[in-house]
Amino acid sequence: MPASKKTEGGDSWYLSDISPADKPWDIHRAQCDEIAKIYDSIGYDRYAERIGECSQLLTYALKATDDGEVKLKLSEARFCRVRHCLICQWRRSLMWRARFFKALPEIQAKYPTGRWIFVTLTVKNCELSDLRATLNWMNAAWHKLIKRKEFPALGFVKSVEVTRGVGGTAHPHFHCLMLVPGGYFGSKKYISHAKWTSLWQSCLKTDYPPILDVRAVKSKTTISDDASNVSNQAMAEAVCETLKYAVKPSDLLADPDWLGELTKQLQKTRAISIGGCLKEFFSEDDPEDLINGEIQEEEKTEDDTFLLFDWSAIVRRYKKAKSKKFE
Repeated sequence: MPASKKTEGGDSWYLSDISPADKPWDIHRAQCDEIAKIYDSIGYDRYAERIGECSQLLTYALKATDDGEVKLKLSEARFCRVRHCLICQWRRSLMWRARFFKALPEIQAKYPTGRWIFVTLTVKNCELSDLRATLNWMNAAWHKLIKRKEFPALGFVKSVEVTRGVGGTAHPHFHCLMLVPGGYFGSKKYISHAKWTSLWQSCLKTDYPPILDVRAVKSKTTISDDASNVSNQAMAEAVCETLKYAVKPSDLLADPDWLGELTKQLQKTRAISIGGCLKEFFSEDDPEDLINGEIQEEEKTEDDTFLLFDWSAIVRRYKKAKSKKFE
């Protein structure tokens, strides 16, 4: 943003006024206040305390851009890392996306003709108390699927999402972003929607055809069989859908008992996994750094000026505290 009195924090006291792009902080921190209250009400005192303290203070550096403008860049924050903290869930998704896009040029260089497909695999809703067992069953079926000779992917990123169904049931499903060989769509290895359904049903061993979705990640303006021609927007949409929240904020806040049981069911389960050739390019471990999502991180200098923002639960916004120099 342009250097101005407002950028220096002159007229406004609120983060989202000084930097509108940081409005999500207000939204997610307010949600954290609500989920902390819910955890407290159902006896998860430690989770309530940790979430309540998460990201109470944000430190931003004022950075000059090449065109002479000044922008705010998050420099410091303390995160609770509770799985269902709405801030930590949001920041993890941003870091996963940054990790993927940082690796993407190297992936495209090694597999220049590769194509991407996006696959969503589902099963029927289950009772929330059966969620862990259902996910174990689905993961076992997934491991069978990727060993099938028909499985076309060179590599994949798989994530788990759970949505709240009618009557408080759980709807677990997998989002999978797969890299397939060049020429896949015109070859004998191409798998139709019907064939994907049959394969997934066979691996699950269900008596019903499961619902799934399969689509190519492609530009709306090109039909080239070349990964480098996939539009940035198309790729971003697929990555964002794959590497998003594990549970919708609205579902987490809907019912205290549902949240409590979900917390037990998902404890120590893996949300994201990497396989095939993509394991060469990035780790499937959860991001340690929940601050720096940029492709190239910037170093602190002695000339950096910082703005601090405290969370105000009363107005449900981050409010400017004071400036400081880097020490």
